Amino acid sequence: MTGTSTSEPQIHFVTFGMFIIDQIHFPASGKMVDDIIGGAGTFGIIGARLFSPPELSKTLGWIVDAGNDFPDEIKHELERWDTSLILRETPERKTTRGWNSYGPADFRSFKYLTPKLRLTPDDFTNTSLINSLSFHLICSPDRCNDIVNSLSSLRSNSKEPVLIWEPVPDFCTPSRLPTCLEVLKVVSIVSPNAAELGAFYRLSESEAEKRESIEINSEKWYLSGIGSKGDGPIIVRAGKEGCYIRYKDGRKWLPAYFDENHSAQVVDPTGGGNCFIGGLAIGMVRTGDVVLAAAYATVAASFAIEQIGMPVLSHGNGIELWNGVEVRQRLDEYMERVGIQQAT
Repeated sequence: MTGTSTSEPQIHFVTFGMFIIDQIHFPASGKMVDDIIGGAGTFGIIGARLFSPPELSKTLGWIVDAGNDFPDEIKHELERWDTSLILRETPERKTTRGWNSYGPADFRSFKYLTPKLRLTPDDFTNTSLINSLSFHLICSPDRCNDIVNSLSSLRSNSKEPVLIWEPVPDFCTPSRLPTCLEVLKVVSIVSPNAAELGAFYRLSESEAEKRESIEINSEKWYLSGIGSKGDGPIIVRAGKEGCYIRYKDGRKWLPAYFDENHSAQVVDPTGGGNCFIGGLAIGMVRTGDVVLAAAYATVAASFAIEQIGMPVLSHGNGIELWNGVEVRQRLDEYMERVGIQQAT
């Protein structure tokens, strides 16, 4: 284990997403970069970590399976984040690696270069992570249901956790819609992106990304019942359009952090959605306000898309900086811009 604490802090956030080492190709220029930290789980952790300087950083838990090819430089970077990381040595296998090819108009092609090793609730048994206050689930409807059922039987914490489900694109099909709507009842929040939501209704990506489509289909999901009380929120991630929130108090659009006048600052959208989920989870756990949590999430995503790979942690004048920026300052600026009341 790496980064664990003998005091066993209360865990606020755990991700079931994987850690992946990425290789990225740029066909237009012929360039390639390798050994890039990636994976949905890693971006989820970063989204939460942005708002969790030490000692709060220890409230974030995750598992990384390090194969026999795991670079020391990556291990040291993960340790710098000072989370409750469980680094499992798996010398009999290669680390999960991905091949990415980037093209114009946000085109991205992806495939696994080595076999993936998915996480299950059993992996967190006998650790403080199993009793986390929130979980990030990125999976199919069936697997989501299995994870939730297993979690409830393994946890000793009687408080119901915040369960945020991020559907995976391959299973966003009309045939899976009935199962999806059933699974909504066992999670707390569902957060598809616009294309994933539209795919359940056979919409093309361009149709799915229209505001009218997002609002209509979000309403269908909300009215079908989300969460144990049937009034949980759906938060649709809509890229440059921001996000749409349908919740028990109404409906609200929040703009993306980078507006059309700052689009040049968006270098790579990969991981932005996963980072959004991490910020959303921490916002929900620490404020309980879904709109404020969505503001956290929006700001978290902005740090993910400013560069290829992970945001960069540094320090200045005794405070943490990510990409050279104080996170709280960016959050305050965004909330003032969109008229969201600051939490007390």
